[in-house]
Amino acid sequence: MFTRNLTLICAISALALPGWAQDASRTSAALPETLEDTGERAPMEVPKSSAAEIPDIAPAKNVFGVGQPATEEQIAAIDIDVMPDGRGLPEGSGTYAEGEELYETICAACHGSDMMGVAELGAPRLIGGRGTLASDAPVKTVESYWPYASTFFDYTHRAMPMTEPGSLSADEVYAISAYVLGKAGITSTEPDSVMDAAAMAEVEMPNADGFVSDPRPDVGEE
Repeated sequence: MFTRNLTLICAISALALPGWAQDASRTSAALPETLEDTGERAPMEVPKSSAAEIPDIAPAKNVFGVGQPATEEQIAAIDIDVMPDGRGLPEGSGTYAEGEELYETICAACHGSDMMGVAELGAPRLIGGRGTLASDAPVKTVESYWPYASTFFDYTHRAMPMTEPGSLSADEVYAISAYVLGKAGITSTEPDSVMDAAAMAEVEMPNADGFVSDPRPDVGEE
């Protein structure tokens, strides 16, 4: 009761004495200099273009005089997409046993030690659900829904873990893939079984035939 009354007294005092409640050293941002001739504020410095070379601006050709071409290193950092046939998979490898250890350390906090997900965190389950997609209660998991193993690799490599996306090495993603796909009954559960680019390209996912090709023509194709 005493603490509550003290808090109320402090709050009332702060409202009654705003100067007392504020930091006396508080200052505002400096204003631009005043021009002697007019007494008006001096204009701010004109922003500089980020372009290495500023060409003639031509909006019709999408040339606006800003930015610069990305370097090969910058492009390589984000050019990590993987195709269904395995094109784009990086060098490296990982075993089922290595993946089990990595999963418990990195993935289990969100997806659960049993890979059944953690609803409170919005983290989905990863395995199970086969044969449920056409039912009234479909369960979409890596095992039941995703058509290609490369999709799992690509997403994990690009977006996981949630706290530090893109931080996993290719070897770590291969190992985690070996473990999750093994627990799903899709690949081997032998501790020394290896997952690499060649092995992943050969994985047949349960729902590989569950998707259809997009019949629309490519946009802008001449």
